Amino acid sequence: MRIPASDYATLRQHPWRWVDLRSPAEFARDHVPTSTNVPLFDDQQRAIVGTLYQKESPQSAFEAGLAFVEQRLPCLLEALVGQPLDPAVWQPRFHDLGAFLGGGADILKLDFQTEITESPQTPTLALYCWRGGMRSRSVAALLKALGVPVILLEGGYKSYRTWVRAQLVERPLPALTVLRGPTGVGKTLILAQLEAQRPHSTLCLESLADHRSSVLGAVGKKPVSQPMFDSKLVQRLEQLGVGAAFVEGESRKVGDVILPEKLWLAMEAGRQVQLQGTTATRVANLMEDYLATEGAIEAICEHLPFLEGRIGKKWAGQLAVWLREGRAAEVTEMLLERYYDPLYAHSDKRRNWCSTLQVESPTLLAELFAWLDCAPQAELS
Repeated sequence: MRIPASDYATLRQHPWRWVDLRSPAEFARDHVPTSTNVPLFDDQQRAIVGTLYQKESPQSAFEAGLAFVEQRLPCLLEALVGQPLDPAVWQPRFHDLGAFLGGGADILKLDFQTEITESPQTPTLALYCWRGGMRSRSVAALLKALGVPVILLEGGYKSYRTWVRAQLVERPLPALTVLRGPTGVGKTLILAQLEAQRPHSTLCLESLADHRSSVLGAVGKKPVSQPMFDSKLVQRLEQLGVGAAFVEGESRKVGDVILPEKLWLAMEAGRQVQLQGTTATRVANLMEDYLATEGAIEAICEHLPFLEGRIGKKWAGQLAVWLREGRAAEVTEMLLERYYDPLYAHSDKRRNWCSTLQVESPTLLAELFAWLDCAPQAELS
C-alpha cells in the first residue's frame, strides 16, 4: 500500500483538510493551524494504552487500543469523511488491518511515499499524530483501503513544532514601533483601534498569550501554552509581512510564555513611543478590563496578598476588604501609586523615547500612524 506523505513546509502550500488524531489534551496544548481534532483515543484511553505499553507490553497496548478504536470507529469515520459509512464496508477492512498488525507486522514500515501525488484540488485529508507513528499511519491505511484520498504529515506534530521553532529564528521581522506606558494606559485597546483602521499593522502579544502580563494578568483569561503561543505568533508574523508594525512593550515573559529572543531584541531596538494617561483614565481602563468577567472580584482577591505584601505590611488583607466593599477604584489607584507605577518607572528609565503621546488626545491614532508611515521598511533579519 502506497500512501503519500510530506513535510509541513510542503503540505502547508496546499488546501488539505488537516486532521489531528491525538487526544483532546494534546490538541488543546497546540496543533497545526486550521486542523480539526478527531481523536483516536480520548485522554483516559490514551493514558491506559500508554501505561500498558510501559508496564506490560506493546502487544497489550495494541490490543487495548484496537478495542477502544473499534468502539468509536463509526463516529470517527463519519467525522473524517463527512458522512456515515456502512459497517459492511469498513468492518472487513478494519479487521484485516487489525489482523495484519496483530500478527506482528510493523505499520511504520509500510510503503509511504515522500512526495505528493494527489492534485492539490483533491479534497485530501492531511493526517497527523504525535510523531507520525501508529495512530496516523493506521488511520491512513484504513482510509486508503476505503478509497478516501489521504496524505500523511511526516514526523507528525513534532515535525510541525520543529518548523515553528525554526520560523521564530529564521523569519524576518517587520520594523517595530513599540508602544510603552504605565499600567492601565490602554496599550492593548489602542492596538485594537489601530488594527481596526489598518489591518495587519499590529502585533498584540498579550492577545496571543491571552494574558495581561502582570500578577493579575490571568484574571478572566485562558492563558495558552508556550507551543500554542509560538504557533499563533508565527501565524501573526506571516500576516504582518516585513513592512512596519506596532507592538506593545513587554518584558521577556508574558505570563508564563517567553518571547523568542529575536523578537525581544527587535523590540528593544525598535522605535520607542511613550504613552501617558491621567490616573482617572487608567483606573477606568483597568476596572473595565479586569471586572468584566463573572467571579473577577474573588479571582483578584486570591492574588492580593502578594501585592499587599509588596506595598507594606499594614495593607495585609485591607485591599481585599475594600474590593469586596465595592471600593474597586480605590484599590486600583492604590496599586498603581504604590506598586505598578514605581515598577514601570524603574524598568523604562533607561529608554530613549522618539515621542511621548497622551492617550486622551483625539489625534492619538493619527499621530501613531504618522510614526508608522515614516518607519524604515527594511526587514530586520
